[in-house]
Amino acid sequence: MTTARRRGRPKGESGSRDLIVAAAEHEFGEHGYDGATIRAIASRAGVDSALVHHYFGAKADLFAEVIGIPLRPDIDVPAILQGPRDQVGERLVRYVLEAFERPEVRRRGVTVIRVAVGSKVMSQPLIGFLSRELIGRIAGTLGTPDAALRATLAASQMAGLLMTRYVVRLPPIADAPIDELVARVGPTLQRYLFE
Repeated sequence: MTTARRRGRPKGESGSRDLIVAAAEHEFGEHGYDGATIRAIASRAGVDSALVHHYFGAKADLFAEVIGIPLRPDIDVPAILQGPRDQVGERLVRYVLEAFERPEVRRRGVTVIRVAVGSKVMSQPLIGFLSRELIGRIAGTLGTPDAALRATLAASQMAGLLMTRYVVRLPPIADAPIDELVARVGPTLQRYLFE
């Protein structure tokens, strides 16, 4: 008589998720975002690479988990770029600022910014993630020879705004209403991306 297999997670895998995250921290720290592979992370964790995909999906998902990225610009920004082109700059600024107004996003986001600025070990994987998953995707939609520069300029504008408003808390930017910042910064992003 054969016993039917139970559905769900196989026995003995309760700590696998934590092992995968710890292994990914090491791999991203040693090899950067581009150099780290799911196969190497799985090997370091002592699990099959299919289990890594089971828990986290793609490498971007695992990286977001490891460093605690509170937003998924690699998923959300392409959707913003699909809308009316003349409003992309304002929609990008609004998306980021409204997200950072949520306390859990702000707390984790400020931590990620501080780590990126203060830790050489973790700044390189973060740069790789942003270059490939955000800037590369934006540049891919622009279709211009200088698309990478345009996307990077837009990203630098947003990084400066986040640093000024949420990390340094420099008045009056820290206290300005979101609508005012959208109206002032949105056209700059629009110009960087499309003009």
